[in-house]
Amino acid sequence: MAFYVVQFLTGLASAASLFLVASGLSIIFGVTRIVNFAHGAFYMIGAYIAFTLTERLSGTFGFWGGIVLAALAVALIGVLVEMVLLRRIYHAPELFQLLATFGLTLMVEDLVVLVWGPDDLVGRRAPGFRGAVDFFGQNIPSYDLFLIVLGPVVLGILWLLFQRTRWGVLVRAATQDRDMVAALGVNQKWLFTSVFAVGVFLAALGGALQIPRDAVHHAMDLRIIVEVFVVVVIGGLGSIVGAFVAAVLVSELNAFGILIFPKISIILVFLVMAAVLIVRPWGLFGKPEAPARKTPGLTVNPWRPLTSNERLAALAALVIAATLPLFAGNYALTVGSEIAIFVIFAVSLHFLMSVGGLASFGHAAYFGLGAYGVAFLAKMAGLPMIVCLLLGPLLGCMGAAVFGFFAVQLSGVYFAMLTLAFAQIVWSIAFQWVSVTGGDNGILSIWPEKWAASPSNFYWLALGVAALVTIALRAMVFSPFGYALRATRDSLLRSEAIGINAKRIQWTAFVIAGTTAGIGGALFAYLKGSVFPDNLGISLSVDALVMVLLGGVETVSGAVIGAIVYKALNIWLVSQTDLSKLVLGGFIVLIVVVFPKGIVGMLEMLAQRRRKASPPGSPLIAKPIESAE
Repeated sequence: MAFYVVQFLTGLASAASLFLVASGLSIIFGVTRIVNFAHGAFYMIGAYIAFTLTERLSGTFGFWGGIVLAALAVALIGVLVEMVLLRRIYHAPELFQLLATFGLTLMVEDLVVLVWGPDDLVGRRAPGFRGAVDFFGQNIPSYDLFLIVLGPVVLGILWLLFQRTRWGVLVRAATQDRDMVAALGVNQKWLFTSVFAVGVFLAALGGALQIPRDAVHHAMDLRIIVEVFVVVVIGGLGSIVGAFVAAVLVSELNAFGILIFPKISIILVFLVMAAVLIVRPWGLFGKPEAPARKTPGLTVNPWRPLTSNERLAALAALVIAATLPLFAGNYALTVGSEIAIFVIFAVSLHFLMSVGGLASFGHAAYFGLGAYGVAFLAKMAGLPMIVCLLLGPLLGCMGAAVFGFFAVQLSGVYFAMLTLAFAQIVWSIAFQWVSVTGGDNGILSIWPEKWAASPSNFYWLALGVAALVTIALRAMVFSPFGYALRATRDSLLRSEAIGINAKRIQWTAFVIAGTTAGIGGALFAYLKGSVFPDNLGISLSVDALVMVLLGGVETVSGAVIGAIVYKALNIWLVSQTDLSKLVLGGFIVLIVVVFPKGIVGMLEMLAQRRRKASPPGSPLIAKPIESAE
């Protein structure tokens, strides 16, 4: 019994740090609606700066002063980030803010390695809390008891701040309806800045307080951010009490899950998250959010099919790409095959986001399921490659059919978070079901047959499939199904009023997108010759989001350009510099600031301005201005 009590108290200590980080994200998320992927980076910077200060400042005052100074320093960095970067893109599509914070995260990961080095850093013990308390033969670190007390104290301070101050009232009002707060004359810029500063301070404080418990390393941002998102969603956006309760729940599940359910311990928190979202989409303590100011993928100008000249140009580009094996080496062809596969992956997500207005944060699940489908058929059933390529993506299709049924019942950020939960469940199964999936060792030796074994033949195969998939999805955009799907995206109530079954249409689109992603995963398994749980991971889902947003979510074919630019740049940078994440992240941030509509979206805007600037009677303005490709 004493052991279980100690385990429970250890969970409570972990919950305190998790609550600090999650409460900060909940405040930022609730008010600004920014999916702040950089929140984990601020947590990590807080830990690194706290380590430096506590090592240089001696004594009790030096240690605790260093903890507080580190959190304040990172809060100041957060204010600069909000004023210099985020304030410029508040009126851009909301998912572009996600792209900017993701680019910032990439930059921070390389910057901390550049400044502090790649090795783990072990901080000193907290003065006054270096010993342990004996509890029926079990030792409880006194620092853990300090954290257990600190959590409720911080909760009380935040509750007073939000309930008893004018600033807190404005923050709570903005969490429910930002537009109404702005209509009442509140300066949103400074409200957002102050909220971002408080949220970043809490994240950095959570990171700083971890240095007596854990080593500081450059991957701790990714480790914390997923759990923080789970806590925020379970607790409810903007709810501090909800963040506290959810942090305790998640931490105790982690503490006891490994003891009671060792084979599914990683899945538990995501199962709880999925259950909460299905039963109560706005979280345990949250409230239904006001309608979003803009649906992702909502176009300013009507889309139109390509003209004859544009079709010829696209065909010419495809022919030029097909001539690559005539003059390029094997390495270039392998890179070309990978880019073509990620074009398939990107256009599948783009179809869901741009045409359907459904932003998925877990699209890699279906890419990975397609890869595992091929692996199972090739290794266990011994089927030919062509059969595996045809049947393997059906595993992605089945996963999308099951998960999509529940996901389309939600909308907005709750839809995105449920897709993330499902993706993490699939990843956890692949990681822990070692007897079937091989676990972290993966499934190896999945090689193409002779007819596709050479780099040139496989490149042509990947390019041909990518072209067919892109053409098929484009055709769907302008089919009756595509028009119905766009109707549900632009106005759910109006589409249902004219007889469109919105949920069925969205579910069908989800299945189509999942199956298409599975096709890309099936090819990827043969390209790499192996399948690992990372093929289902959140980082791959984020890559897909970056490709789509980089190309332009408000365009029909922006994902093709986005995938080519992002993947080619990523591969090239890795081969050229050890600071590839820093350069790539800076490029992403630059694109977001300079081209907030994406590369293709900006080209369309420039083309429209050129048409408007043409002299009267010019053939360029003979027809109404429409969105070009």
